[in-house]
Amino acid sequence: MRDLSVRLLAWYDVHARDMPWRVGPADRKAGTRPDPYAVWMSEVMLQQTTVAAVRDYHRKFLDTWPTVDDLAAAEDADVMAAWAGLGYYARARNLLKCARAVVADHGGVFPDTYDDLLKLPGIGPYTAAAVAAIAFDRRETVVDGNVERVMARLNDIHAPLPGSKGVLTEHAKTLTPDQRPGDYAQAVMDLGATICTPRNPACGICPWRDPCAARQAGTAAGLPRKTPKKKTPTRFGIAYVALREDGAWLLETRPESGLLGGMLGWPGSDWGDDPVPHPPLGAEWIALNEEARHTFTHFHLRLKIMIARVSMGATPTRGQFLTPGAFSPNALPTAMRKVFDLAHVTLRDI
Repeated sequence: MRDLSVRLLAWYDVHARDMPWRVGPADRKAGTRPDPYAVWMSEVMLQQTTVAAVRDYHRKFLDTWPTVDDLAAAEDADVMAAWAGLGYYARARNLLKCARAVVADHGGVFPDTYDDLLKLPGIGPYTAAAVAAIAFDRRETVVDGNVERVMARLNDIHAPLPGSKGVLTEHAKTLTPDQRPGDYAQAVMDLGATICTPRNPACGICPWRDPCAARQAGTAAGLPRKTPKKKTPTRFGIAYVALREDGAWLLETRPESGLLGGMLGWPGSDWGDDPVPHPPLGAEWIALNEEARHTFTHFHLRLKIMIARVSMGATPTRGQFLTPGAFSPNALPTAMRKVFDLAHVTLRDI
């Protein structure tokens, strides 16, 4: 097993991906230590999101809030607006909670062990292991989707995910070395992302080509197996977009709990099979022919869009009017931005 980790680390020393939050193997060997704040932020952002999508957001967040103390002191609305478009907005709320806990309970210094990291709000087993290993070189086993795929192929495991996750984690644990565990954690993830890819794995240039049981059996391309997903349901809703005569838009901050919690959005109905109309003010509402469609993790959403031009005296029952200087469509989560993109041109023409 030690030979496998040594072989992979030698490959990583040459082929490590360049990431804004990563200290490369050469710099790490020279004594440069990773910034736990940058590592933690990257791991939170990378949950359910690609590296390509995260790069610019990570850079923007560090430019705006260079330290965990800066982030902890930030306004919730500013952080949520900066997160807009990245999706899975509970992560943004947990980002703030965690930053404030690090400052309040740990003097602005991230704890350096798995157990202590796990006590922080918003940090689960995967993130605790990743930060402990990558930022502090603790011997923790880091298992994401890439690592699961590598382990399934290396050991030719045909039991489907998610049921086989425990077995795959045990295999990953036996390979985690005492020396350079942080580099190793990143190396095995890089291997899955660049060589042992979901489709057409490049087995010919893989550092684990010879011991890979699935390559020998000719089954690599079909692994890991997964339990078939249930059909994704569709929910329906109504979004109300009102434009006041001075150019202000009627928006509301969504409740902290639930989808898009704490984000700006258009007042609307519930989301379900048969949404009940719930306009935020009395107006001559016009239905758009097009609807906004968006897919969340567990369901598809289809929003009927109602638009209205209203006078300065219009008084909403919920939400508030934001003038152009106080509102940017870029601050909207993707689902709500899709509504705006369909509604604003028509509204300005009526």
